[in-house]
Amino acid sequence: METGVDDSVHPMAFLLSEELNLPQVGDIREGIIITHRNNEILIDIGAKSEGIIPAAEIQKMDAETRAQLEEGKQVPVYIVNIEDQQGNVIVSYLQAIEQQDWLTAKKLKETQDVYDGKVIGRNKGGVLVRLGQLRGFIPRSQLTRESATLLDNSPNKLINQVLKTKVLEVDQAQGRLIMSEKAATKEIRAARKEALLDKLEEGDTCNGRVVSLTNFGAFIDIGGLQGLVHLSEMSWKRINTASDLLQVGDEVEVVVLTIDKERGRLALSLKRLQPDPWDKIEELYQEGQLIEAVITKVVKFGAFARLQDEYGLEGLIHISELSDEHVDHPSQVVKPSQEVMVRIIRVNREQRQLGLSIKQVVSDRFVESDLERLTTLQ
Repeated sequence: METGVDDSVHPMAFLLSEELNLPQVGDIREGIIITHRNNEILIDIGAKSEGIIPAAEIQKMDAETRAQLEEGKQVPVYIVNIEDQQGNVIVSYLQAIEQQDWLTAKKLKETQDVYDGKVIGRNKGGVLVRLGQLRGFIPRSQLTRESATLLDNSPNKLINQVLKTKVLEVDQAQGRLIMSEKAATKEIRAARKEALLDKLEEGDTCNGRVVSLTNFGAFIDIGGLQGLVHLSEMSWKRINTASDLLQVGDEVEVVVLTIDKERGRLALSLKRLQPDPWDKIEELYQEGQLIEAVITKVVKFGAFARLQDEYGLEGLIHISELSDEHVDHPSQVVKPSQEVMVRIIRVNREQRQLGLSIKQVVSDRFVESDLERLTTLQ
C-alpha cells in the first residue's frame, strides 16, 4: 500500500539536522544583530538560542567599532562558549574580526599587495601599525629613510600617519605580524619609474632635484626616476667636477637626451637648455684677439687652456705656439693651473675648435690690430 510518505526519511531526521547545526567552539558564523540589551548584544546565529556579545567585550571596543554594531546588521561572530552558566551561547565579534584579519594578513603576504597601515604606536625598535584589529610591527630597518629619521628625531609626528606597507611575516600562533614600509615604497617607486619611462620622450624638458654627485656627473631625480647628467653635459664651460656647478638638493631643469627603457636609464643635459656659445662664436672671438687664459691640461703635442671670460671655452696651444725657442715638451713652458695671456689665432665653428698662441702674444703681425683695439678701449 502506498502511504505517500518517503520511507527513506526517518521521522526524527529533523533532530539530527538541528544537531548538525549546533555551534561549536571556534566556529565563525554570520549572525544578525537582534537588539542591544543590558549592555549586551543579542545576535541570531541560526541556532536554538541567540548568541550574546557580553558587556565586557563591548567595553573594550572603540567608538568606531561599537557604531558598526547596529540592530539588523549582519556581522561575523566567533563562538566562545556554547553554553555558559545561564545556558547562553557566548560569542565574540572582536575575535571573529581578528580571525578574518589574520586571514587577510596571510593573503597579503601571499599576494604582496600594498596595504595602507595607520601608525598607532612606536618604540626604539620601530613602529606599530594597525591591520584591522591586529597590530603589525615595522622594524626600524624596514622603514624608509624619511620615516626612520622621524622615528629618531620627532617620533610623535609618526603617530596617525598612514604608511604604505607590505606583509613580510605572519605567525598567528605567536601573534607575530611583521611588515615593511621599505618594500612597499620600493615597489611603488618601481611602478612610477616604469610609467614615467613609458611617458618620457627624447627632447622632453623636466624639472628635477639633484640627489647625488660623482666624479663623472650628477644624478637627477625627476619624479621617482633618476637620470645622469654627465660632466660633459653640465655646461658649455669646462668644469672639473659636478660640485663646481651643483649641490645635492638643488632644483634644476634638464632635457632628456636618450632613454634606455630596458635598463631603466636616462641621459640628461643641463647645457642643452643654455645658449650655445659656438652658435655665435665669430661674434665673440676674432683672430688676433688677446685674452687671459688658464692652462687646464698639458699633453705631448701642446697644452689646453680655458679662456678667462664668461663663456670659459677651451682652446689648444700647439707645442709650436708655446715659444719662439725650441720646445721638447710643453711642460718646459707651462703647467696646469698657470695663468697666461694668449692670442686667438684660429676660430673653427664647424669643428668647435679654438687655436691659441703664447708665442704670438707679442707679434709684428698683430701690431696694427692691437693698436686699434687699444684705441677703441680708450
